[in-house]
Amino acid sequence: EFEAGAQRKPRGGCERPGPFLILLFKVRLDAELYYVRDDVVNFYALSFNMPVPTETNSLYFTWYSRSKVDYKLGFFVENPSVLKTPGSNISSQGEVPRVPSVFRVDIICSENVDEEAFVTMQLNLTNHPNFTLLNFKRRKMCFKSTNSVDGVATPTTSTQVFYISVSVCCIVIFLVAIILAILHLHSVKRVEMEDSVSDSGSSQGLSQPSTQTTQYLRADTPNNAASVTSYPSLRIEKNDLRSVTLMEAKAKVKDIAISRDRVTLRDVLQEGTFGRIFHGVLLDEKDPTKEKQVFVKTVKDHASEVQVTMMLTESCKLRGLHHRNLLPICHVCTEDGEKPMVLLPFMAWGNLKLFLRQCKLAEANNPQAISQQDLVYMAIQITCGMSYLARREVIHKDLAARNCVIDDNMQVKITDNALARDLFPMDYHCLGDNENRPVRWMALESLLNNDFSSASDVWAFGVTLWELMTLGQTPYVDIDPFEMSAYLKDGYRIAQPINCPDELFAVMACCWALDPEERPKFQQLVQCLTEFHAALGAYV
Repeated sequence: EFEAGAQRKPRGGCERPGPFLILLFKVRLDAELYYVRDDVVNFYALSFNMPVPTETNSLYFTWYSRSKVDYKLGFFVENPSVLKTPGSNISSQGEVPRVPSVFRVDIICSENVDEEAFVTMQLNLTNHPNFTLLNFKRRKMCFKSTNSVDGVATPTTSTQVFYISVSVCCIVIFLVAIILAILHLHSVKRVEMEDSVSDSGSSQGLSQPSTQTTQYLRADTPNNAASVTSYPSLRIEKNDLRSVTLMEAKAKVKDIAISRDRVTLRDVLQEGTFGRIFHGVLLDEKDPTKEKQVFVKTVKDHASEVQVTMMLTESCKLRGLHHRNLLPICHVCTEDGEKPMVLLPFMAWGNLKLFLRQCKLAEANNPQAISQQDLVYMAIQITCGMSYLARREVIHKDLAARNCVIDDNMQVKITDNALARDLFPMDYHCLGDNENRPVRWMALESLLNNDFSSASDVWAFGVTLWELMTLGQTPYVDIDPFEMSAYLKDGYRIAQPINCPDELFAVMACCWALDPEERPKFQQLVQCLTEFHAALGAYV
């Protein structure tokens, strides 16, 4: 449950509704949003237009005052055709109760159009001669009723329900019968095949090992050739398969390949089990006296071809895209006999996650090393880059602070996830399927069904925003990766970071809606965070 409280103190002499006024609003988040705290009005909270889930039709408020305060309650709906006139179970005017009480506000869609509704609840509080007006903004996505004809809802009769139920049952029975028949035929066919193999010898059963070949020639399964040695005519060496894959990866980046002689490696910036990132220098092709600083991603001598192939393939994720907040590869070195290299433009402060952790270490000596406004500015840049990817229908699948870089002007750019599993092994987990995945950053549908979309990238952005506000902490650090899907499905989320504004945490929480359709779009996040950043500049 989420509690939002309001205590109002006079600002200028004529806005005192009464001391110790408390107003609590319940929604489904684990945090507290105070409209007034420590005698200071939280204008950000009042101006935040909080989304209401589509299936929610009632809002509940808890309030009381320790002195006599009169109130007037009113509603303003921006688009009346979308939302019915809101109602409440209390009178439109009266006196605020002296003990904690609950009142309800009903906001119900008209079900005539598919559109987002905007409603403002106006609460005028008076403690003579002082008064104040509080505006609570809410927005709700409404959809047209599926049982409506010409805009008029038609209730489903019991007869219709009966016939629909009978039809559904018949369809289910028919489908079950078909499935059972298919399984029976498959079973008979398999028995006949096994009998044929046993009677006629291995020369009659070549179709079965071909399935085994597919199964055992996965790139992450070592030395499975022995499983198909009974059928030498069908045997495919795994090294040959890897060579083809590596050749395809090299061919994909052939047009941006350059000579290894033009690259000079300097300091090692990051190092993993089989990968390294260097600070390097690239010589200009026409004028060798001109140099350009670059990041150089490469592998160690003992790296396998699968790991090399994965580095080259994943480095191409953002290739060909041009945006100020993206950092695609610029060149590669793939000469025979040399370790492949991937070159990216250099960013002075390097990896964003490591930078945030350095800022956290510096907090004790320099609390102003990085401000909250700086962190929100970084978040805006990430949403701008992701909004561009969404428009181009590109899904990142691994958005996180570790896959962003930053320069000394606070410019943030999103990168690919090449070598991320090796350089940040604690951020990836294998859930028994031989695939390391960023479990703590993944949306529920991605964990359960391997379903990725722009909406799942929005979920990952919410976790990335949490990383920003915690200066690089690991999310869900106390949760077993195998329990993450059940944990999320039960409605649990990471807690609000210390010193994180309530309305900013509300943005994160919106990104973690279970229904992908209820999550905000990146363009909406850009607008929301930009307005919040402007408010911080005005009041902080």
